[in-house]
Amino acid sequence: QVQLVESGGGLVQAGGSLRLSCAASGRGFSSRVMGWFRQVPGKEREFVACIKWVADYTFYGESVKGRFTISRDKAKNTLYLQMDSLKPDDTAVYYCAAGPTYYSTTSATYTNWGQGTQVTVSS
Repeated sequence: QVQLVESGGGLVQAGGSLRLSCAASGRGFSSRVMGWFRQVPGKEREFVACIKWVADYTFYGESVKGRFTISRDKAKNTLYLQMDSLKPDDTAVYYCAAGPTYYSTTSATYTNWGQGTQVTVSS
C-alpha cells in the first residue's frame, strides 16, 4: 500500500510561486507514474503533470505547460510541483497520486491519492 501526504499549499498573489511536496511511503510506488491533479468544486479533477519514478520524462496539462515543473527526489521519496507565474485560475485543491506503470493523464488510472492541499491565487 502506498501512502501520500501533500504539503506546501497556501495563499499567493498572481504572478507568484509555490512549491508543493508529496511525501511517499509504503511499497510498490518505485515503478509507477506519479502525478499531480487539481480540482475545484463542481468540476472534474484536472490533470496537471506526471513523471515516472524511475525516469525523467514528464507530461504536463496544457493549462500549466511552461509554468509548472514536476520533479522527484528518489532519496527522499518525495514528489514536487514547482508552480511559477501563478494565475487566479490555478486556485484549486491539489492532489498527488500514484498511478500505473505507463504514462497516464486520466485520474481513473491512479489508485493511491493524498489528502490534497489548497492553493489559492489572489488577483
